[in-house]
Amino acid sequence: MKYCKILLVYILVTITYQNLYSQSDNKSIFVIVHGTWGGGWGFKKVDSLLTVKGNIVYRPTLTGQGERVHLSSPEIGLRTHIADIVNTILYEDLHDVILVGHSYGGMVITGVADSIPERIKKLVYVDAAIPENGESLISIFKLKNEGQFKNVNGFLIPSWVPNEQKPPKDVPHSYKTYTDPIVLKNPLRMKIPTTFILTVDKGKEPKDDYLAPQAERAKKRGWIVLQLEADHNPQWSAPVGLVEMLVEIVEK
Repeated sequence: MKYCKILLVYILVTITYQNLYSQSDNKSIFVIVHGTWGGGWGFKKVDSLLTVKGNIVYRPTLTGQGERVHLSSPEIGLRTHIADIVNTILYEDLHDVILVGHSYGGMVITGVADSIPERIKKLVYVDAAIPENGESLISIFKLKNEGQFKNVNGFLIPSWVPNEQKPPKDVPHSYKTYTDPIVLKNPLRMKIPTTFILTVDKGKEPKDDYLAPQAERAKKRGWIVLQLEADHNPQWSAPVGLVEMLVEIVEK
């Protein structure tokens, strides 16, 4: 009788271990790249929601932003930020990555996919820029040096962030990242399954969104284009909806 109990416990432990191992082995790995002025801190809620669902999430902060603001410099360019994410993936030894880019992050993930396409399982552009070879963010959106995009001593400084505000907060962003043209050489990048998520404010038409032309560019490339009711920052305005959409994208 005692032997039977021991055997039963052994079987239960073995089954539990195998299930846990199987679940761990099937986890999706997300690497999320934030947009202008932000940092990985902005996707903390999204990270938590994805992690609860059994996924592994990395949300690195680009050089000069967020908690890395002490490294800020007007010499930081697009290539620096691309290298930030490439090195995160390489040094963490990540494979089959679901690479997500928000807003300016679309420039970054495009460069990452061009550099190490073999490490990327899927690309997701969240209300993000989709550059062609030789384009910069300035040229894509025909931005002028005025308003919130004004170059102040080599930085884009958000007017809504008072100097006395405590972290976490948006910080000045190197203007050079906006003017640097992206260099794309690897055709394997175009073979990665890609989805574009267009966020649309409640009551507005998708065509009225300033990123609608990017959604059209995505459609012309044959990408999946989805629509999420949210403002430009769904990580704050609709984190649950964004996570549900990301999980759906992975499962397809």
